[in-house]
This record gives sequence, C-alpha cells and structure tokens, in this order.
Amino acid sequence: MIGVKATLFFGKYHPVDSKEVAFKSAARLAYKAACVQASPALIEPIYRYDILVPNDNVGDIIGDLNRRRGRMLGMNPVDGGLTEVVAEAPLAEMTKYATDLLAMTQARGSFKSEFVRYEDVPGDKADE
Repeated sequence: MIGVKATLFFGKYHPVDSKEVAFKSAARLAYKAACVQASPALIEPIYRYDILVPNDNVGDIIGDLNRRRGRMLGMNPVDGGLTEVVAEAPLAEMTKYATDLLAMTQARGSFKSEFVRYEDVPGDKADE
C-alpha cells in the first residue's frame, strides 16, 4: 500500500483496563475499516527496459513486448548493426525475460532495467 496516513484523535491508557493487545486490536480493526472505505486498487511496479538487439530481431522483440503488456518508448540505431529498443513493462510480465531474449536473439541480445513507477493493474489481470 502507498499513500497511507493514519491519525489518532483520542487514546487514553488506564493501568487497570488497558493492555497492549487491546491497542493493537483496535488499530487492526480501524485499518481494515479504512481499507474497505478507501476502495483500494491493486498496483504493480513498472520498469523501463533498454534492450540492445541485432537489427534482424527488432520485430520479434517488439511483438514479444506487446504480448507482455509493454509500451514502446522508442528505438535508437547503434553502430554494428544493433538497435536499442526502449520500452516500459510491468515487472510481473518480465520475470523470465533474460532467458527469452537470449533465445530470440541467439544469445546476441542484452538489456538493462530500471524501476520507474507503480501503476494500477488492469481489471482482467487483477482478477487473476
């Protein structure tokens, strides 16, 4: 969860009636009630990928990124018959990307990734 703020307006400790477990239980119940009222949404980390591949494999890489819910940001030609494909994609879709990239490019492709932000998970994926 992100952006959660809690404010305690009133609380009093009494040596006879107050126990730590009572305060923890009250906090847990208030937290659950607030979460239901807030209509929470499932979020996922989005990463930026800089993928370096031979020019012959660019189409395969773009198609694969589209299947992984990726968004193309651009392509940059690089010396030596290579192209840098820049994209963003959810981390959940990219867990085995290193192996898949090596297979698609006959071990000639490489990539680096960097966290960018969180986004809401689409409804159909959230249901899964």
